[in-house]
Amino acid sequence: MATERLRTEFWVRAYLKRLEMNAIPGYVVARGQPDSGAVMVKCATLDGQASLWSRGFDWQSDSHRWTLQSQGAEPEVDASIRRQRGFDPDLWVIEVESRDGRTLLDEDGLND
Repeated sequence: MATERLRTEFWVRAYLKRLEMNAIPGYVVARGQPDSGAVMVKCATLDGQASLWSRGFDWQSDSHRWTLQSQGAEPEVDASIRRQRGFDPDLWVIEVESRDGRTLLDEDGLND
């Protein structure tokens, strides 16, 4: 029996709601393909620094996993996002504002 993938747009809305419930501001800064676009999450720590996360598939564990793609000065992280969007215009980008770097990406349900 084949499993159906959750539409990216629904995943994004659920993630933003989870952030809201934890009093963490989150915004869609680039909309991608609603059904199957990839997602990157930028976490701005409001001190000029940021990190960038993307979700990939880990074949060894047979599961999705969030991986740190870039970290450092926010303008450098933004440049990395622009490059990725140049390769993949269907990419969703969500920006999270969290002084302590909390993204909730390590919580259950966000890797399904």
